[in-house]
Amino acid sequence: MSFPRFIRRSSKLALSSRSTPLFATSRFSNRPFCSDSNNSSSSSTTASAASYYHLSGGPSHMRAAVFWEPGKPLTFEDFHMPRPKANEVLIKTKACGVCHSDLHVIKGELPFASPCVVGHEITGEVVEHGQLSDSKIIERFPVGSHVVGAFIMPCGSCLFCSKGQDDLCEAFFAYNRAKGTLYDGETRLFLRSNDKPVYMYSMGGLAEYCVVPAHALAVLPNSLPYTESAILGCAVFTAYGAMAHAAEVRPGDAIAVIGIGGVGSSCLQIARAFGASEIIAVDVQDEKLQKAKFLGATHCVNAAKEDAVKKIKDITGGLGVDIAVEALGKPQTFLQCVQSVRDGGKAVMIGLTLSGAKGEVDINHLVRRQIKVIGSYGARARQDLPKLIKLAESGIFNLTAAVSRTCKFEEAPQAYKDLDKGAIAGRAVVEIM
Repeated sequence: MSFPRFIRRSSKLALSSRSTPLFATSRFSNRPFCSDSNNSSSSSTTASAASYYHLSGGPSHMRAAVFWEPGKPLTFEDFHMPRPKANEVLIKTKACGVCHSDLHVIKGELPFASPCVVGHEITGEVVEHGQLSDSKIIERFPVGSHVVGAFIMPCGSCLFCSKGQDDLCEAFFAYNRAKGTLYDGETRLFLRSNDKPVYMYSMGGLAEYCVVPAHALAVLPNSLPYTESAILGCAVFTAYGAMAHAAEVRPGDAIAVIGIGGVGSSCLQIARAFGASEIIAVDVQDEKLQKAKFLGATHCVNAAKEDAVKKIKDITGGLGVDIAVEALGKPQTFLQCVQSVRDGGKAVMIGLTLSGAKGEVDINHLVRRQIKVIGSYGARARQDLPKLIKLAESGIFNLTAAVSRTCKFEEAPQAYKDLDKGAIAGRAVVEIM
C-alpha cells in the first residue's frame, strides 16, 4: 500500500535550559521539559523547527506511552505525527516488546532524559522515507514493506560503524543514549497539546508510529508474524551478540546462562543453534527453569535451593563451563558468572543494573586462571539482524516459544508492573496494530 506525501507545517520550539526541578508543576503547559541531572549538555541543546504533518487521507497525530519521572505511571499522550529526516524511515508500529531495559529507565535505575517514550523492540510497516534519503534505502525498504528494528541504531558512518562494529556506534551512544535524540541532536516527538518535545529511548517504539534510522532495520518476510518477531530487535539481538561476538561459541562448548528472562531464554536457543553440548540454565523460579528445558537447556539449577556455582562444577566434572552468561544484572550473579567458568573460560556480562553498581571478582583467580570477563550490549544490526530473521524463518529459533504473553497497547503499563514483580516468564509483547 502506498501513501501520498505528507502535508507539512512547522512551529519553532526550543528545549528548556532551566534547572527547575523536574515536573514542579502538574500540567503540560507549565511543565519543565527536562532535568539537567540526566545530561549535563541538555541545557545547551536547542531544537530547530519542529515540523509535523499528516498523511493525506490518514492521521495527523498518534498516541504514545510517555515516561515522565521515576515512580510515576506511564501515560498515553497525543503526539504530532513524527517526521523522518534523511536516511530515516517512518514506521507504523505493529508490536513492541516489554524489556527490562525500559523498566530500569522507568524505575530511575538507569539515568535517561525525560519525559521520554520508551520501547525499543519493534516491528512495523514502512509508511514514508525522510527527504533526501539514499535511493538504495528507499529501494530496500519500499513503502508498505514489513520491517523489524534493532534497539542499537547504527549511524553507519562513525569510526566503529565503518569497521562493522555497529554495536559500538559512536552516534548512538553520544546522542540517543546520552541525550534521548536522533543523530542531528533533535527528537522527532512533539506533544500535540502544547508542541513540547519529548525524548526517545532508541526509536521510542511504544507508540503508534516511530522514526527509525534505516541502518537499524531489516525486512521482515511475510512468513513471520509481527507480534512474535518484535523480540528479534532486542531479546534475540542481545543474545546473539553475546554468543556470536563476545563468547564466540563453538560446537561442543559447555555454557551456563544465569537469569532466564527474555534475553536469558533467548541465549539458550542461540547456544543450542550454535551446537553447545551442555547448556545449563540458572534461575530462582521453577516456572522459568521448566520452560528453559523446552528452549534448549540440558540442565537446570535453582539458585534459591542450591549453590549454583557448585552445581555447575558438578555437572561439568569439576571444571566449570567454557562460557558463562550473566543476563540478570546483579552483583551476586556477576560473581557467580565469573566463578562458574573453567580455566581460560569466558564470563560474558549482558545484564544491565542500577547505575553505578559494582561487581566483585577474585583478582588472583582471574589472573592465574586466565579468566576473560567480557561485556556485551547487543549485536550488529546491519550484519546480524538479517541472520536472526533467517534463524526464525527456518524455525531454528522458536519465536512462539520465546513470547510468553501478548497484551493490548493500553495494557503496556501493567505489563511493566508485572515484569517488575517477576511475573513474566520469557517475553511480553505489546500489540499496537
